[in-house]
Amino acid sequence: MLRRSVAKLVVTHSLLKVRYLWTDSDSCSDWTGSFSRTSRSSHSEDRSKMASLGCFLRSGKNAVSVVLRREFSKTPPAAVQVNVRDALNQAMDEELERDERVFLLGEEVAQYDGAYKVSRGLWKKYGDKRIIDTPITEMGFAGIAVGAAFAGLRPICEFMTWNFSMQAIDQVINSAAKTYYMSAGAQPVPIVFRGPNGSSAGVAAQHSQCFAAWYGHCPGLKVVSPWNSEDARGLLKAAIRDDNPVVFLENELMYGVPFDLSEEVMQKDFVVPIGKAKVERQGTHITLVSHSRCVGFCLDAATVLAKEGVECEVVNLRTIRPLDVDTIEASVMKTGHLVTVEGGWPQYGVGAEICARVMEGPAFNYLDAPAVRVTGVDIPMPYAKILEDHSVPQIKDIIFSVKKVLNM
Repeated sequence: MLRRSVAKLVVTHSLLKVRYLWTDSDSCSDWTGSFSRTSRSSHSEDRSKMASLGCFLRSGKNAVSVVLRREFSKTPPAAVQVNVRDALNQAMDEELERDERVFLLGEEVAQYDGAYKVSRGLWKKYGDKRIIDTPITEMGFAGIAVGAAFAGLRPICEFMTWNFSMQAIDQVINSAAKTYYMSAGAQPVPIVFRGPNGSSAGVAAQHSQCFAAWYGHCPGLKVVSPWNSEDARGLLKAAIRDDNPVVFLENELMYGVPFDLSEEVMQKDFVVPIGKAKVERQGTHITLVSHSRCVGFCLDAATVLAKEGVECEVVNLRTIRPLDVDTIEASVMKTGHLVTVEGGWPQYGVGAEICARVMEGPAFNYLDAPAVRVTGVDIPMPYAKILEDHSVPQIKDIIFSVKKVLNM
């Protein structure tokens, strides 16, 4: 008489079919099987394997539960590689889908998929009413976008490059930035101005300016400068949802650079808060503060310096205005040294503002040496490549400045 039936296991493997019925909790018995293999050695080997499996199951129900747990266990999902261009595209796509008031306008953003393919596929998905090609008239379509924001829509206004925004600067500053204040808070202006900013490659003086300090100077604007794909995706979604005008400064040379994105970052509700910097690398000897493409240069320089025993803390600003002074001060008070790195010109630049804020605040008393700025050279951008390379910050310039501050 059977005391209890604990488990029934069916194993099927190509030509091997075995049914094992375990009828007693303390013994292994009643093997029945049919084998297509005729070789005595393979027959014996298969029986040996099945016997081992039976002995493994001797512990009864607990062993079965272990097998089930192993079968359904899941490893953490691997990070997905997404380049900055696709991160921006995904952010706009998800926000267009989420809120019907959102629309995109600019030169070649629709049928051509954008000059840099950032809006690729959006026109086919959302049509002419929400992805709008405009004439080559920045002041005209920027004004249309501001007016649409006044009317309750949430436009994304793309400049083919921020250098062309100078044609529309009256709309950005006088119309978008100041209206909420001038209306005593009655008229919000939820608009995003976005496009590539800073130096590119081989496009000379009129297409190689960084506008972070230009627009960061103006109250009423929020100014964002992403570095990697996480920044681009999270900050753009936050900018589109913000009720204030946001200047979104991308970098052309970063569009094709891939970065790992976690499952959390890929969620549709993931946003990076505007006005909050991020410490990209922990360090104890010196603080490097930067934004946009130069953050990568700082991390590369920190890797080189680590081999010489210097641990750099790298702060990615993410937002130019409002500036996260608290994160900067906390890092400087920890390391006692400061170097700022930016691609723009030195005079009245982002680095100059950071140094002034540190000097005026409590972190000044923690500095063991004067702060140093690494910037673009104070000239219009040359066209010749060798001169261009000498006009923007390089990794070697950051390393040199760090050693200067640390008196190495």
